[in-house]
Amino acid sequence: MIIQPETLAELRYFQDEYIAAIDDDRLEDWPGFFLEDALYEIIPRENEDLGLPAPLLRCENAAMMRDRVASLRHANIFEQPSYRHFLSAMIVTGADDAGIRLRTNYCVLNTNIEGSSSVYQTGVYRDLIRRTEAGWRFAEKRVIYDTSRVQTLLAYPI
Repeated sequence: MIIQPETLAELRYFQDEYIAAIDDDRLEDWPGFFLEDALYEIIPRENEDLGLPAPLLRCENAAMMRDRVASLRHANIFEQPSYRHFLSAMIVTGADDAGIRLRTNYCVLNTNIEGSSSVYQTGVYRDLIRRTEAGWRFAEKRVIYDTSRVQTLLAYPI
């Protein structure tokens, strides 16, 4: 499995664009990073390690993601988070006809309305990414967070 440096640069840029859409509150762009039949889920590491299939959040296609965004914008009442994502150690863990598998560490800082920043969540993305005519898209994005609980409301995508 040899991934060319140009492809790695494209994948890093794609990941950066993904987190910028969330950090810049462009949630309507978020489903566009996924294939229509993509999987997105957020699951605690404990469940992942024990093989327990209970995620905290699961969207089984982009339509469910668009519905989640509509709900966040129009149906739910909550303090809007101010996220800043930081990524590290993006490595390719596999590549085949299904796409390229990546593992990337993440850290999300949240700043509240009083101006205090704290670590909201850390973990790892496990992604399956495919190149399409429209560019790279997630076929699967699994967000596996390190802590056993979430500090505050988990409303926005990670």
